[in-house]
Amino acid sequence: MASISSSITAIPFSVCSSSAISSRPQLSFPCSNPLTVKSARISTSRILAAPEALEPAVDSPIAEVEAPLDSSDKVSPKQKIRIKLRSYWVPLIEDSCKQIMDAARTTNAKTVGPVPLPTKRRVHCVLKSPHVHKDARFHFEIRTHQRLIDILYPTAQTIDSLMQLDLPAGVDVEVKL
Repeated sequence: MASISSSITAIPFSVCSSSAISSRPQLSFPCSNPLTVKSARISTSRILAAPEALEPAVDSPIAEVEAPLDSSDKVSPKQKIRIKLRSYWVPLIEDSCKQIMDAARTTNAKTVGPVPLPTKRRVHCVLKSPHVHKDARFHFEIRTHQRLIDILYPTAQTIDSLMQLDLPAGVDVEVKL
């Protein structure tokens, strides 16, 4: 079987002109002969584009399109409702979250959550006997489960539907605008 030696010829991108198109800095690569790459040895080179190639010219129609005013508008909305729910019982808080999410989604508001926050544990230590047996104690624990729901871009209908919700008595609701 005969061995075939192949070679690839590539012409590198070069900007070797002394005339300046604009006052922006230009990338220039050394002018050299065409690069010959053999199959046994592969070399890689990184070719970068000049800033003029990436940015449109002033008189082009693409430059006339206005960019968004602020990139932070995309990240955080101008108005947001943050609802924090607390409960001792998990099924109650999950049911309340579902009611709030359904009410917000029916009014086409974007919702984020429910985000489970860390559960707070309060442990109370009580002596079994009032006078003796100081080593024998009861430990009682109260766990407070928390959820966080954000409603982005709320409308007047969203606020009305949230106000009309009838949530269970075992759920503490804290609303921030």
